[in-house]
Amino acid sequence: MPIYEYVCEEPGKEPEVIELLRSAADADKPVPDPDGKGRVFKRRLSVFASGGQGGPEGLAVGPGGHVHSGTCGCGKRRGSCGMG
Repeated sequence: MPIYEYVCEEPGKEPEVIELLRSAADADKPVPDPDGKGRVFKRRLSVFASGGQGGPEGLAVGPGGHVHSGTCGCGKRRGSCGMG
């Protein structure tokens, strides 16, 4: 299951971000306030990136805009684990 980021933005306060492990089908469903204060959290685009081979940020963009990080899903360099 993927990890999604949710943010609560209240005027005059720093945005609070939480991460939840949810199925893709549940990604946009309402998120209960973890502190029970009735705050509203909305899903946001994650800015996480893994380093690897490629451009200055360690990422390479392939056909169709697909981003390649140079690592397998297990986190090891591609080809070093036998999975990808």
